[in-house]
Amino acid sequence: MSQPIETRPHRAIVIGGGPAGLMAAEVLSAGGISVDVYDAMPSVGRKFLLAGKGGMNITHAEPHDAFVGRYGARADAVKPWVEAFPPAQLREWIHGLGVDTFVGTSGRVFPTDMKAAPLLRAWLHRLREAGVVFHMRHRWTGWRDGALVFDTPAGEATVETAGAATVLALGGASWARLGSDGAWVPLLAARGVDVAPLVPANCGFDADWSDHFAQRHAGAPLTTVALALAGSPFRKGQFVVTATGIEGSLVYALSAGIRDRIAQDGQATVLLDLLPDHDPQRVLDEVMRPRGTRSMSSHLQSRLGIKGVKSGLLHECLGKADYADPAKLARALKALPLVLKRPRPIVEAISSAGGVRFEALDGAMLRGLPGVFVAGEMVDWEAPTGGYLLTACFGSGRAAGRAALDWLLNRACRRS
Repeated sequence: MSQPIETRPHRAIVIGGGPAGLMAAEVLSAGGISVDVYDAMPSVGRKFLLAGKGGMNITHAEPHDAFVGRYGARADAVKPWVEAFPPAQLREWIHGLGVDTFVGTSGRVFPTDMKAAPLLRAWLHRLREAGVVFHMRHRWTGWRDGALVFDTPAGEATVETAGAATVLALGGASWARLGSDGAWVPLLAARGVDVAPLVPANCGFDADWSDHFAQRHAGAPLTTVALALAGSPFRKGQFVVTATGIEGSLVYALSAGIRDRIAQDGQATVLLDLLPDHDPQRVLDEVMRPRGTRSMSSHLQSRLGIKGVKSGLLHECLGKADYADPAKLARALKALPLVLKRPRPIVEAISSAGGVRFEALDGAMLRGLPGVFVAGEMVDWEAPTGGYLLTACFGSGRAAGRAALDWLLNRACRRS
């Protein structure tokens, strides 16, 4: 049981009221620490609530090794967060807030009512009951003489940090209007913290369509297709053609590799399988079948169901000579090259990559800044959608809270 608020000898300051910051606050408060949470917005958890509008995907029920592998190049660094607070334990924690969960057919885990708001309300109620104090409309602008400086509606405010732990959970740079604007990057860089540039993750890409194609097909969904970054396996799913390119769940799943390939080569070629349920020989046989006086477009629609945006993509991405060559056309139906030129702006992305490098950390604490810890999306990791983002945010917040708690208690022991 945590100590009564009035008798708590230690204090912590959490800046950022998203899942990572709130989880750090919970761990610290449960450890007997007096906790104040500061956030730039009028209320906490705004991005969390937005993420829940289409169905609150909390975590995923797939096997551990596959789950950890979703974190790509940073899997080894994120693994301790997931192992210390795995999806099953995260679900139990949610149940403890009075919110039931279920596993969908895709393995994704959702609250039973699919909403984020009831979960957040119950969590905030528990935190307030535990003595956590919230300070809204406090935008952190750095340090001065060891104190934290905030911009508030009433003017500048400072908060002394002597003897306190500070947890920074400021998010990345996607959805700036909800508070995650990356404004913390120069503040930490000025203190010598090694920060990888923030870049879009789980984002769409521009393909530089022709005006004709964009006007005719923008907004059209591509269902029952498969996509692959050239040289990688195909992944089945769906996405949407936009006025400038492509976006959607299947694109997001490949976005890290596509983004990095563009950064390396100036563009990236993805391969689109328009008929993933047909083997190549069947596609070739149907294309080669005599079509009489029918046009090739009519023939493809009749024999293979290729019409609308799928037909438009063939004309957009294939030259006339290749479209007229049955063998090349059949190959394109199974692996249509689509050149992507650039990711969409970071403010449109679901999440961001980059941030404080793990090499700049001693556990969760910033090297060179004793007592300052970081958590959540501001650390240099990324993950696809599907519950992986939130799971790591919860886990990193928990890790930062425990590290800050240990630092405070060990510091007190050294002084006694």
